[in-house]
Amino acid sequence: MQKYILSVTVQNNAGVLARVSSLFGRRGYNIDSLTVSATTDPKISRMSIIVQGDEPILEQVIKQMLKLEEVMRVDHLEEEDSCCSELVFVKLRAETGATRDSIRQLCTLYDAHIIESTDDALIAELSDVPSRIDAFLDVISNFEVIEMSRSGVTAIRK
Repeated sequence: MQKYILSVTVQNNAGVLARVSSLFGRRGYNIDSLTVSATTDPKISRMSIIVQGDEPILEQVIKQMLKLEEVMRVDHLEEEDSCCSELVFVKLRAETGATRDSIRQLCTLYDAHIIESTDDALIAELSDVPSRIDAFLDVISNFEVIEMSRSGVTAIRK
């Protein structure tokens, strides 16, 4: 299964988010990430949606979304051809100096920042493309992850 980034331009009407998300649910497709905000025109919003599947699922999702009245445009974005970013916070157990040092080294390697430190934990922050965040989370999972929160992707074509 591959992850696809969709940039969806919609009319900024009440209920459009519910209609888009219910379309995915009715078809049995899961939304991995969803962010929405107004554009420079307050009558138009942009949704950045990440969905997992294969090419036929991607094509079906795009066709179904374009049938919705408020959907103006749907673009499939590739990470390398777009500007996309996601934010993640990870709270890690770090009770010893050696563990803290190892976590700090990994954070430096991935350009993550330690934004909070207590006696027994560190909170790391990373803003990057989704694939790099996935790689960071894979490596950092060797430590005890207490809590994690991801923002969802925001993307725009270059």
